[in-house]
Amino acid sequence: MLEDLIKEFKEIFKYDGEVETFFSPGRVNLIGEHTDYNGGFVFPCALDFGTYAVVKKREDKVFRMYSKNFKNLGTIEFNLDNLVYNKKDNWANYPKGVVKTFLDKAYKIDSGFDVLFYGNIPNGAGLSSSASIEVLTAVILKDLFKLDIDMVEMVKMCQVAENKFIGVNSGIMDQFAVGMGKKDHAILLDCNTLKFEYVPVKLKNMSIVIANTNKKRGLADSKYNERRSSCEEAVKVLNDNGVNIKYLGELTVAEFDKVKHFITDEEQLKRATHAVSENERAKVAVEFLKKDDIAEFGRLMNQSHISLRDDYEVTGIELDSLVEAAWEEEGTVGSRMTGAGFGGCTVSIVENDHVENFIKNVGKKYKEKTKDKTQTIIASTASPFKFPKTILQGLDVNTSNINDIEALNILSSF
Repeated sequence: MLEDLIKEFKEIFKYDGEVETFFSPGRVNLIGEHTDYNGGFVFPCALDFGTYAVVKKREDKVFRMYSKNFKNLGTIEFNLDNLVYNKKDNWANYPKGVVKTFLDKAYKIDSGFDVLFYGNIPNGAGLSSSASIEVLTAVILKDLFKLDIDMVEMVKMCQVAENKFIGVNSGIMDQFAVGMGKKDHAILLDCNTLKFEYVPVKLKNMSIVIANTNKKRGLADSKYNERRSSCEEAVKVLNDNGVNIKYLGELTVAEFDKVKHFITDEEQLKRATHAVSENERAKVAVEFLKKDDIAEFGRLMNQSHISLRDDYEVTGIELDSLVEAAWEEEGTVGSRMTGAGFGGCTVSIVENDHVENFIKNVGKKYKEKTKDKTQTIIASTASPFKFPKTILQGLDVNTSNINDIEALNILSSF
């Protein structure tokens, strides 16, 4: 419970006064992968598990940060006057980068703070643990220093922190989904214009099931930036041949088919083909969801994974094994990798009557094929307990298992 986090904060930082508490969710993207930095559409939803913080403002310029997820690293300390990336600071570079970005934008932050973080998002699983702690830090700064800034601007600044300070050329989706999430809804976001629409997620007799490969992937260490570069090069080729676009997401599949012959590099063509087709899949899939046609939505999820596997080449044996096992199960409406790829998680829509067998059988098949265990999470955009100062619009947050760092809302692990 929350009281235990507060107690631990006071023990670590030797403090017995009032503290403030915050929560920021994780996110899962239902469809529209690697389209955000290509100026296309994504369709994520915020989750009822994420990152929690207990905070006390300081009178000096020192920041002291402790994470229950990285107890072995102890308390990480840095100063307001020396906000530089330091490899030994590990996870703390993410909140540090957000502080630096706020200062660079001339927001008045004149002291540090002590903070205890706890996250029940599996690290490196593609559920946006990094965006969650970034947006959480932004909300903490806004609250402690009474800053006049809205959520969309904070989302943009968190993306800058990840791009410039951390060095990962990620798009806006993760931070936007975390910061703008809404109970019982997903967000159809145009990453080119930042126009967005809340779409009700009404699965009725079905559930969103997230399966973790337990293969961690770091965006900065993966070939994520390489994929983005290929897409940008494809845009340059099209520009040089009279196609006036800034992003691949501006093209429909039909329009792309007419000009794709200009892209003679095979790898660039494959990457661009995914970016354009996935963008169209995302838009079409949302229309099916609005019509309660979950079967067609699921079919497009399957197509999305095939494109990510064959054209974008970001899946690998672990993600493919989980998705293929899911496709074989009765009651699976759709399944795909989610996140950047190269490990991380899959997201599936499964009929409730078959969820138990799905978890059991998919876990068994995955272990037989990879020798690894998978963790299965039943995801929800709502739970029964409202956490103080949650950043979501009406989201109820589950803190019932807040002390069980291994739980992660996992129903089964094989």
